[in-house]
Amino acid sequence: MVFKVSKVPTTPFDGQKPGTSGLRKKVKVFIQPHYLQNFVQSTFNALTPAKLEIGVFIYAMAFCATLIVSGDGRYFSKDAIKIIIKMSAANGVRCVWVGQNGLLSTPAVSAVIRERVGVDDFGIKYNMENGGPAPEAITDKIFENTKTIREYMIAEDLPNVDISAIGVTSFGGPEGQFNVEVFDSASDYVKLMKSIFDFKLIRKLLSSPKFTFCYEALLGVAGAYANRIFVEELGAQESSLLNCIPKEDFGGGHPDPNLTYAKELVACMGLGKSNSEVDPPEFGGAADGDADRNMILGKRFFVTPSDSVAIIAANAVDTIPYFSSGLKGVARSMPTSAALDVVAQHLNLKFFEILHVKRFLIIFPAGHCFYRYKAAIYLFSASYPLAGNGCWIMFNLWRRKFWNCIGLPMVDTIILDMTENVDAGAAKDLMAYLVKLQSSLDEINTIVKGARSDVSNVVNADEFEHKDPVDGSVSNHQGIRFLFEDGSRLAFRLSGAGSEGATIRLYIEQYEKDPSKIGRDSQAALAPLVEVALKLSKMQEFTGRSAPTVIT
Repeated sequence: MVFKVSKVPTTPFDGQKPGTSGLRKKVKVFIQPHYLQNFVQSTFNALTPAKLEIGVFIYAMAFCATLIVSGDGRYFSKDAIKIIIKMSAANGVRCVWVGQNGLLSTPAVSAVIRERVGVDDFGIKYNMENGGPAPEAITDKIFENTKTIREYMIAEDLPNVDISAIGVTSFGGPEGQFNVEVFDSASDYVKLMKSIFDFKLIRKLLSSPKFTFCYEALLGVAGAYANRIFVEELGAQESSLLNCIPKEDFGGGHPDPNLTYAKELVACMGLGKSNSEVDPPEFGGAADGDADRNMILGKRFFVTPSDSVAIIAANAVDTIPYFSSGLKGVARSMPTSAALDVVAQHLNLKFFEILHVKRFLIIFPAGHCFYRYKAAIYLFSASYPLAGNGCWIMFNLWRRKFWNCIGLPMVDTIILDMTENVDAGAAKDLMAYLVKLQSSLDEINTIVKGARSDVSNVVNADEFEHKDPVDGSVSNHQGIRFLFEDGSRLAFRLSGAGSEGATIRLYIEQYEKDPSKIGRDSQAALAPLVEVALKLSKMQEFTGRSAPTVIT
């Protein structure tokens, strides 16, 4: 059949400003007539023909006149995919690739591009050809377009394609043939994982009766890869997998891999509130809804993300085949613990403190070997760091002895989500107060000593600003930092990734040089700094909260 392009009149919606996690709103907002269509068309309109050839969406991704349309399976994803396919046809895209059943993890998207080119909330996001988020110049243009849009283009008479069946469906259109290809969501990703890790060695590890593990997908898209990789490729028992069948509502839970929401895994690993006589597995891992963040646990202990990435970076060359030729550099986002900084200095690696971990893709373009935080967003999220010489069996030992082994102090760190879904105005007032407070170190240190006399003085306080070393773009107001004389650090960030309300995220860290204190409970160790942070920020006065919603 030959489809026709329709121009549908519309009016702007307020607040369609994308952040680093794209445009995130409640489903009830996205399902309003024209709401999704307005944002998608505004994104197309923000791209010149050259950019359209290299742009990439996550949830809707385009390059070389090809669009990848997939998501993590949450409610409304399939409806959105149908709409985006029809709008892609109308906007001159020649081919749309769809992961089977509309599922692709964020890391798998990268694998697809690499291989083929060389709930209750919902989101849509535009990324560049290197997998990194669109720069603010693009997202600002998209936002400006959303405020002036008057029509969008769509091929309304284009039949819906069965995205559960692998194959290619072709249609004729005003600009020629338009194809929709549904492909196996896991194949390209598995191939990439095999080029990174030693699957034979991992399989040997998983077959050992002395090694047990548990993997939790939180009913998100990672479950679509877990059985394929762990069971089919690595020979693990299917009983090792928890909640690995993706569900549109994530089973009513929150697909965030932390000690609060990954309750089944936490209990399985012996960290639950109730004591169990069952011996926990040696290793545990969990992924978030779209599988670009993870959590690692050992038997009765939790590994902070900053410890995890620091240990992996320090041992990557010897334990992970992909990095055998060496690391070019490492990077972390501003609020992430400085544990990685210490490793970079010790190994003489290039180090970047950046706005968002995915920007490292721009600093180190394709073809370079690099490692970056957040998991190993593309490298570790589905198979997890079980590779190399099997060092992860001894992860508890590594964690306790790592800093001593390289002759450097240990970094204690925790992340507190102090407020979730609280009044955005109150949250902004708190952040504005902290910015004003930073002008007087004397006042800051008076508050610090009034709260805890055993906490050292603040020697520097600033609001983080990131200047991109490649395109020169500047991102302001990215977090407030308090740096202490002993190397401790507090960072406050106002998160806009949630679909409603606001979240104030508090990052707390300190160095510990006393070997006898390594391995102690991080929350107890950092309690003095937590007390200081709450006093400095007037958290309870502004938000009514004195305890965190989530501890990571």
